[in-house]
Amino acid sequence: MSNVSYDDFAKLDLRVAKIIDTEPIPGKSRIIKGIIDLGNDRRDVIIGGAQYYQPEDLVGKVVIVIANLEPKKMAGVESNAMLLAADVDDKPFWLTVNEDVPLGSPIK
Repeated sequence: MSNVSYDDFAKLDLRVAKIIDTEPIPGKSRIIKGIIDLGNDRRDVIIGGAQYYQPEDLVGKVVIVIANLEPKKMAGVESNAMLLAADVDDKPFWLTVNEDVPLGSPIK
């Protein structure tokens, strides 16, 4: 794995967000559509790991996202952020914060 410069890291807009809605994507078993709240902005996202979680179980989760990742369209849904997760045998464990942190707060 190669090193990343601090300048490269600083380009990432990491923020606290809350998953406020989810729905299955017809014909897809590993991804679902979600809506996240970044405090002053709501965005559609694709959430992986649908084979491990029911869509409604993710609603209300506070997560860490890359807010400035280039949008990507999958299964007819444009994803406008990426949720960060630890990956254990292909199962995501969403990164979060323990305290009550305002949505949209930057991660540095």
